[in-house]
Amino acid sequence: MNYKINKSFSISHEVNYLIFFDFDETYFPHDCTDELLSNLHELEEYLNNLVPERFVKIGWVTGSDLNQVVHKMNQANISYSPHFIASNLGTELHHVRENGELLVNKEWERRFTKANFSNDKVKELISELHNVYQIKLVEQTQFGQKRYKYNYYYFEKSKPQSQYDLKIISHLAKINGIGININRCNPKAGDPEGAFDVDFIPLHTGKKEIVRFMMNYYQVPLANTIAFGDSGNDIEMLKAVKHGYLLGNATEEAKGLHDKVTISHYSSGILEVLINFFKG
Repeated sequence: MNYKINKSFSISHEVNYLIFFDFDETYFPHDCTDELLSNLHELEEYLNNLVPERFVKIGWVTGSDLNQVVHKMNQANISYSPHFIASNLGTELHHVRENGELLVNKEWERRFTKANFSNDKVKELISELHNVYQIKLVEQTQFGQKRYKYNYYYFEKSKPQSQYDLKIISHLAKINGIGININRCNPKAGDPEGAFDVDFIPLHTGKKEIVRFMMNYYQVPLANTIAFGDSGNDIEMLKAVKHGYLLGNATEEAKGLHDKVTISHYSSGILEVLINFFKG
C-alpha cells in the first residue's frame, strides 16, 4: 500500500512493553476542545520520551479505516503516528516506519487466506435474519464496507426483544463460521442513538486477536502489556492484556463490563495510568 502518514515515535529493535490504544474517544477526542487537544499533545510528548527510555511499542487498534484515522489526525493536529495501526477492527495491520511509510504485516494477512469469509456469505446471513427471524440490520453506508469488515446497525426494540435478537445474530454468525462484534453505539463518536454496532469479520481477527498476535510478534510478556479503551468493543482487548483500563469518559455499557476505570477522562486518564506504571 503506497501510503504515508506522520512520522512515528522513535523505533528500536528491542521491545520491552506494548501499549494498545483504541482510537475514537480514547486517543482521539471527537469534541477536539482546546483543553482536550492540549492534554493530547501533553500525552504525545510523554510517549515520545517514554518510547526510547523504556523500549515501548505503541499501537492504535481501531474500528476506523486508515482514511478516517488520517483525517482525525489532521483534525487534532496529532504530531506522531504509533508504531502500528490495526484498522477496520483489527482486520488490517500496518507497521509505521519512522518516516511515516505504512507497511502491511504479511504474517497477519496470511490468516485471511484461510478464512472462509466473503461479502456473499455475510449477505446470506443478513437475508436469513430478515426473512426467517424478522431481524432487520441496517447497513452502515457512511464510510462504505471493507474487504474484511461489514458494518451494520441494529436499532433497539424492547429490552427482552433486543436481547433475543442479538443472541440470534451471534448464534447464526457462529454456526456460519463468521466472527462478530456487537456493542452499543456511542453517539459521541458519530453513531445514532438507541443502536448497536454489529460488525461481521473473519474468525480469529479483531481487537483481542491483534493483542495476542502482537505480543507474540514482538515477544513481549503479558506482564508488560497495557491497553486503553472507552466502549464495549474494547472489552476483549482490555482483558487480553495484563493492565487494561477504560477511561473515565467510557460508555456506561463498557463500565458495566470492566472494573478498571481511570478517574480522569481521555488523555488525562491515560497519563494517570502510565505515569504511575512507569514511575521510577
